[in-house]
Amino acid sequence: MDAFSSILDISAPSLYISLFAVAFNPTAWNIVARNEYRHKTLTRFFGGNARNACYFLAFMIVSLGLVRDHLYQRALLDQPRVPFLPEPYATSVPIIMFAIGQILVLTSAYALGLTGTFLGDYFGILMDHRVEGFPFNVLHDPMYVGTTLCFGATALWYERPGGLLITLYVYTTYMIALRFEGPFTDMIYSERAAKEE
Repeated sequence: MDAFSSILDISAPSLYISLFAVAFNPTAWNIVARNEYRHKTLTRFFGGNARNACYFLAFMIVSLGLVRDHLYQRALLDQPRVPFLPEPYATSVPIIMFAIGQILVLTSAYALGLTGTFLGDYFGILMDHRVEGFPFNVLHDPMYVGTTLCFGATALWYERPGGLLITLYVYTTYMIALRFEGPFTDMIYSERAAKEE
């Protein structure tokens, strides 16, 4: 076994399945949300009820996230184990990272509410004002940063370098998604402001 294959098994199908799931989720929810904004497909399916349509999308996003997380764990278990950190850091660092990640994700969801978290603005469910409290006063995109921290923490917990590669891919994927989400969301709120004038 050479040095590279001792830290990363590129022959493991689970690695590629995990990478696919990571990219699929934000791609799918952005396509569905943009379609909803333009054509109201889900709203029409739910009899004109935008809230129920948004709740359905929320259910789908959470479900796909759970599948993605399961596939990530499977990929980790198929990768070589390489201790990164000495004790007690091998345990404490991933726990702290995961806790910070979860705090960012959960407080973001709380601050935004269900429809704010799950693309309600694409359904015409707009917030009255921009959320500026914690964690948005610390980070511009705390939910994505928190999720990325959780991926990294899990890789460190399982001591899998392949997991750190996937974590880097998660971060890159989210940064690409934000290049589409941010301007589109800004456009939605700009249109509302123009109509109110």
